[in-house]
Amino acid sequence: VGLHNCGFWRPKSLLDTARFTLSFNSRHRKKHQDSRALWRQEAVQKYLETLSKEYQQVSRLLNADSINDFEQKTLRRRCADLSPIAAAFQEIKEAEKEVQELEAMCRELDSRDEKQLLELALEEKETLDKKINTLCRKLFQLLVPKGKYDRSDVILEVTAGRTTGGDICQQFTKEMFEMYQNYADYKRWTFDIVNYTPAEIGGLHHAAAHISGDDVYRHLKYEGGTHRVQRIPETGLSSRMQRIHTGTMSVIVLPQPEEVDIKVDPKDLRIDTFRAKGAGGQHVNKTDSAVRIVHLPTGLAVECQQERSQLLNKEIALRTLRAKLYQQVIEKQLSQEQSARKLQLGTRAQSERIRTYNFTQDRVTDHRILYDARNIKEILSGKEALDKLINRLLEFAEIEAVTEYLENLQALEGGGC
Repeated sequence: VGLHNCGFWRPKSLLDTARFTLSFNSRHRKKHQDSRALWRQEAVQKYLETLSKEYQQVSRLLNADSINDFEQKTLRRRCADLSPIAAAFQEIKEAEKEVQELEAMCRELDSRDEKQLLELALEEKETLDKKINTLCRKLFQLLVPKGKYDRSDVILEVTAGRTTGGDICQQFTKEMFEMYQNYADYKRWTFDIVNYTPAEIGGLHHAAAHISGDDVYRHLKYEGGTHRVQRIPETGLSSRMQRIHTGTMSVIVLPQPEEVDIKVDPKDLRIDTFRAKGAGGQHVNKTDSAVRIVHLPTGLAVECQQERSQLLNKEIALRTLRAKLYQQVIEKQLSQEQSARKLQLGTRAQSERIRTYNFTQDRVTDHRILYDARNIKEILSGKEALDKLINRLLEFAEIEAVTEYLENLQALEGGGC
């Protein structure tokens, strides 16, 4: 429950009941580039002050003798929601007060004799600034609702696009798949390959993996989309001509919640077996261990050829099929006009790219948040640099969510009670 500005108690006053998507609105981007900038906004301060006062009032009411058991239970739940927000808000205010005191002291320390003291004060101020930035991020993470599938495992698919540059797309697709495999290792996730279709010249046409671990979908949900590469091919005529070629590949990220319970009628399935392709040992091209399953009512098709056992491949393919069928259920629940899969995949046109990897300039650009990162090799290694980029996306999404909520709240309050 929450205290409405008209004086009565109402539910759903916190963001935890709201629903947001990453819209990457340029208007918001200019206003709020990071959590600290959003924190300074007057509307944010006013909203947090309101929540802080509500927390104090709820705490007082909990100690009153006049409330019944039902009211007490409701108030305790609300108090649990507000407590960490009020604590973080107060901690930031106290840290900012310390910064102001240090700044006032620094203005007075201008003689040579006080140079060492000034350096110590500036060092402490820098530490406090970092603390405030961390606390602001934590605060907005508390405000923003947790996504329904954020804790879910995922099925990640990569597919090479088309280009006039020969094998540039296939090679880039392979590098991207390996990047996500390394990122899973960096995050201590499990990365199980369920399909891998190599290209003839060393690249990759298509691959899929099941990734499990802590908050996998939360970290990977904004990776879905068209990724563009610009580079001079390492082999062939184009490499000798030093021409820059442009290619694309697509990434699809499908959440796979534990509670998936999609019943598949065996009569609706066509199951084909074939010989596996590519690396995989002596069994490749000698036994029909690979499995392709087609769901006839929807036309969905999945393959698995990673295991030596046809039975194991069939089980993995069925699991992937259920995840894709479940994704269709998810899409129906989304408020977007387009489905989540279509938003990620688009038409694979270069104009729909979400990110560009420019090898000649050694730069990675995420077009949704206008963020540039240097050192492509560090990004493709799938470690700290990629994690930093992904966290920038998550922070931007949190800022967008808070901004949208506050604008909606102001519009409602402007309409009166």
